[in-house]
Amino acid sequence: MTAHLNVRGDVAVLVPAAGMGIRLGPGGPKALRLLRGDPLLVHAVRRVAAAPSVGCIVVAAPADSVDFVASLLAPIADVTVVAGGATRQASVSAALAAVPAAFDIVLVHDAARALTPPELVETVASAVRGGHGAVIPVLPVVDTIKQVDISGVVLTTVDRSALRAVQTPQGFRRDVLVKAHEAAIDDHTDDAGMAEKLGVEVHTVPGSEAALKITRPFDLAVAELLL
Repeated sequence: MTAHLNVRGDVAVLVPAAGMGIRLGPGGPKALRLLRGDPLLVHAVRRVAAAPSVGCIVVAAPADSVDFVASLLAPIADVTVVAGGATRQASVSAALAAVPAAFDIVLVHDAARALTPPELVETVASAVRGGHGAVIPVLPVVDTIKQVDISGVVLTTVDRSALRAVQTPQGFRRDVLVKAHEAAIDDHTDDAGMAEKLGVEVHTVPGSEAALKITRPFDLAVAELLL
């Protein structure tokens, strides 16, 4: 059994974990797929809970697995588990509604980024605490990027020097995240993009190579090697 970690800071972390993850292949919910014997969600929450700033963790689980997920995470940290929605956005909204009023800094984190180091959680939280309304961790884009038309013909080569790959956790002042979700009309998979539409300036901080997103079987194999 994993030692229980005390969460004790001024930051709430939301983990939407109700999606099926079709690209990962057949099986149960993506967050519950195993990596070295533990579900991705367990790895993710273990690392989030190790960040000193974190004082609240809310997981949005599949509606039929709330009790199971709560028992799964109980040995790791004091986690609130709520029923997620049909979309990631709905799951984030459900988790956000369960955060106690005392928390003004809220981070949204993907369970699929199961190996995200606690230091990255601290970096994002610190940037929000320093006055930024929205913060995202990013990495430079290393591949050459081509824009193509509908038939696959290259239209142009995109200048990658100004491009960044976005990771999670994404951090927000609570009021910014609440307003972003209240104002959303279409379904979104990126909370920072929702904040952008409100006119909020989104600040970037350096991401981490370890915070790769496990989307395909190949990614799972890479994560196995990293562990």
